[in-house]
Amino acid sequence: MKTIKIKGMTCPHCVMAVTRALSGIDGIRNVKVSLEKGEASFDEVKPVEPAVIRERVKKAGYDVL
Repeated sequence: MKTIKIKGMTCPHCVMAVTRALSGIDGIRNVKVSLEKGEASFDEVKPVEPAVIRERVKKAGYDVL
Protein backbone atom coordinates (compact mmCIF):
# COMPACT_ATOMS: atom_id res chain seq x y z
CA MET A 1 0.00 0.00 0.00
CA LYS A 2 1.32 3.45 -0.97
CA THR A 3 0.60 6.56 1.12
CA ILE A 4 0.70 10.19 0.01
CA LYS A 5 0.20 13.40 1.99
CA ILE A 6 -2.65 15.64 0.83
CA LYS A 7 -2.86 19.37 1.62
CA GLY A 8 -6.11 21.31 1.75
CA MET A 9 -8.66 18.76 2.99
CA THR A 10 -10.97 20.22 5.64
CA CYS A 11 -14.19 18.18 5.63
CA PRO A 12 -15.85 14.87 4.65
CA HIS A 13 -16.66 16.30 1.21
CA CYS A 14 -12.92 16.78 0.65
CA VAL A 15 -12.33 13.13 1.54
CA MET A 16 -14.95 12.05 -1.00
CA ALA A 17 -13.46 14.29 -3.70
CA VAL A 18 -9.93 12.93 -3.20
CA THR A 19 -11.24 9.35 -3.04
CA ARG A 20 -13.09 9.84 -6.34
CA ALA A 21 -10.07 11.47 -7.97
CA LEU A 22 -7.69 8.67 -7.00
CA SER A 23 -10.18 5.86 -7.68
CA GLY A 24 -10.56 7.15 -11.23
CA ILE A 25 -6.91 6.45 -12.06
CA ASP A 26 -6.32 3.22 -13.95
CA GLY A 27 -4.03 1.07 -11.80
CA ILE A 28 -5.13 2.38 -8.39
CA ARG A 29 -7.43 0.36 -6.13
CA ASN A 30 -8.56 0.27 -2.47
CA VAL A 31 -8.32 4.03 -1.86
CA LYS A 32 -8.58 5.11 1.78
CA VAL A 33 -8.42 8.82 2.63
CA SER A 34 -7.87 10.09 6.18
CA LEU A 35 -8.94 13.65 6.93
CA GLU A 36 -7.32 13.47 10.38
CA LYS A 37 -3.93 12.37 9.03
CA GLY A 38 -4.15 14.44 5.86
CA GLU A 39 -3.20 11.49 3.70
CA ALA A 40 -4.43 8.96 1.19
CA SER A 41 -3.44 5.30 0.95
CA PHE A 42 -4.02 3.00 -2.00
CA ASP A 43 -2.85 -0.14 -3.76
CA GLU A 44 -1.02 0.42 -7.01
CA VAL A 45 -1.94 -2.68 -9.05
CA LYS A 46 0.07 -1.43 -12.01
CA PRO A 47 2.63 1.38 -12.21
CA VAL A 48 1.21 4.91 -12.14
CA GLU A 49 3.37 7.97 -12.75
CA PRO A 50 3.49 10.24 -9.69
CA ALA A 51 2.69 13.19 -11.99
CA VAL A 52 -0.64 11.57 -12.91
CA ILE A 53 -1.54 11.20 -9.23
CA ARG A 54 -0.56 14.81 -8.49
CA GLU A 55 -2.55 16.12 -11.47
CA ARG A 56 -5.74 14.24 -10.51
CA VAL A 57 -5.55 15.42 -6.91
CA LYS A 58 -4.83 18.98 -8.11
CA LYS A 59 -7.88 18.90 -10.43
CA ALA A 60 -9.97 17.90 -7.40
CA GLY A 61 -8.72 21.06 -5.65
CA TYR A 62 -5.98 19.73 -3.36
CA ASP A 63 -2.20 19.38 -3.35
CA VAL A 64 0.07 16.36 -2.93
CA LEU A 65 2.94 17.14 -0.56
